[in-house]
Parts: sequence; C-alpha cells; structure tokens
Amino acid sequence: MKARVYVTLKNGVLDPQGKAIHHALEGLGFGGVADVRAGKMIELDLADSITDADLDAMCRALLANTVIENYRIERGA
Repeated sequence: MKARVYVTLKNGVLDPQGKAIHHALEGLGFGGVADVRAGKMIELDLADSITDADLDAMCRALLANTVIENYRIERGA
C-alpha cells in the first residue's frame, strides 16, 4: 500500500526556500504570485499491516518536525 506524507511549514515560520522561489519567478517575468511556501512530499510503500497510528508515529518521530511543520497523510492503494 502507498502513502504520501505532505509536510509544510506552519504559518508564521520563515520560509527562505519559498522566498527564493518567489524571487526567481518574479525574475523570470511571472507576475501575480503573491507568496510561495515550499514543502515536501514523501511517498512510502507500506506493508498492509502498517496502521494509521504507525504512520502517524513515523511522521512525529522522523518525517516532520512538529515544532515548525504540519503534515498531512494520504493513503492509497
């Protein structure tokens, strides 16, 4: 079974990567972009025995820094 974990910075946390992307887009002539927030997507191929609680524990222990990041889990087939 596949799962995707989307990790994003919490509101109020500075995002230098997002700022750099925003600046680069402006430099390339793409106007109208008010703000950019960068994140990451982690795709996992899991055994069927992995529960939602197991996956949540993985996120809290390693995949996301819950002090400054939020995460969202999507499970698929």
